[in-house]
Amino acid sequence: MHTTNYLFAKIQIFLQLVALFIRNLAFCYYFSTFLINLLHIYALFINKPPQNDKFKEKNKEKQKIVRKEKRKSKKYLEHSTLFITFACNMRIDIITVLPEMLEGFFNESILARAQKKGLAEIHLHNLRDYTLDKWKRVDDYPYGGSAGMVMQCEPIDRCIAALKAERDYDDVIYVSPDGETFNQKIANEMSMQGNLIILCGHYKGIDQRVRDHLITREISVGDYVLTGGELAAAIISDAVIRLVPGVISDEQSALSDCFQDDILAAPIYTRPADYKGWKVPEILLSGNEAKIRQWEFDQAMERTKRLRPDLLKE
Repeated sequence: MHTTNYLFAKIQIFLQLVALFIRNLAFCYYFSTFLINLLHIYALFINKPPQNDKFKEKNKEKQKIVRKEKRKSKKYLEHSTLFITFACNMRIDIITVLPEMLEGFFNESILARAQKKGLAEIHLHNLRDYTLDKWKRVDDYPYGGSAGMVMQCEPIDRCIAALKAERDYDDVIYVSPDGETFNQKIANEMSMQGNLIILCGHYKGIDQRVRDHLITREISVGDYVLTGGELAAAIISDAVIRLVPGVISDEQSALSDCFQDDILAAPIYTRPADYKGWKVPEILLSGNEAKIRQWEFDQAMERTKRLRPDLLKE
C-alpha cells in the first residue's frame, strides 16, 4: 500500500513537471511571437525599406507633382485674395443730420446683401456728433438777411477731416439741385471708385466755403428741390453699388439696363405667354437668339425715338 502511494506521488510530480514544461513552452512561443511582431513593426516604421533607382525616380516625380499643385493652389489663393480685396473696395460714407431716415433703406434688399457679402460698405455719420454746440445745432442764420437756415462750416469740416484721417477718398460729393445731373454714365464711373463721401444738404443749404474748399463734386438727381439730400444720397448709392461685381447675381442684367448704351431698354415679358388674350411676341418664343437680339435692338431704338429722342441727339 505504501509502495503504491509512493508510486502514485511520483507519477503526480512527473505530470506536474510535464505541465509546467508545456506551460513554459507556450510562454516561450507567445513571447517569441511577440518579439517577431515587434521586430516587424520596427522594420516598417523605423527602418526605411530598400529603394531601387526606379522607385526613387517615381517618388521624385510624385514629389514634383505635389509641389506643382501646391504652387498652383498658392497662386489661386493669392488671385482670390486680390479679387476679394478689389471687390470689397467700395465704401460710401454718408454725412447727414437724419441718419435714421436712411437706416431702413440700406438694411434691406440688394444693398443689405451687398454689405453682408462684404462687397460694399455703407456708413452713416450723424453731423450733430461733430458740433461743439451744447444743443447739437449745426445750422445758423445766413449773412445778408436771407430767409432760411444754413448748415455751418465747422461740423462739416470736422466730420470730413475725421474720415480723411482714416483713409483716402476718391470724391467728396455734395448732393445739390445745381450740381451735374446724375445719370447712368456717372453711376458706371463711380462704381469703379473705392471710397466716397456723400454730404447731404439740409435747410437752405450749406455754407459756400464748404463747397469751395472741401467738396470735389456736386451731383443733382433732377431739376427739383427736396427737403434734404438723404433721398438723393440713397438714389446715388443704390445706382452705384448695384454695379459692383457680385452684388447682382446675373451681372448681364445690369449691363442690359436702360441707358447703358445711351438708349432705353427693350420691352420685357414673362410667363404666361398668353394672359387674357395679351400675347407675348412670337419672336421671343422662337428660340432663335440672333433674331431675338435684333428684335430687342429694334424695339429699344423705337422706344428711345418715341419716348426719349434727346438721348439720340446727344
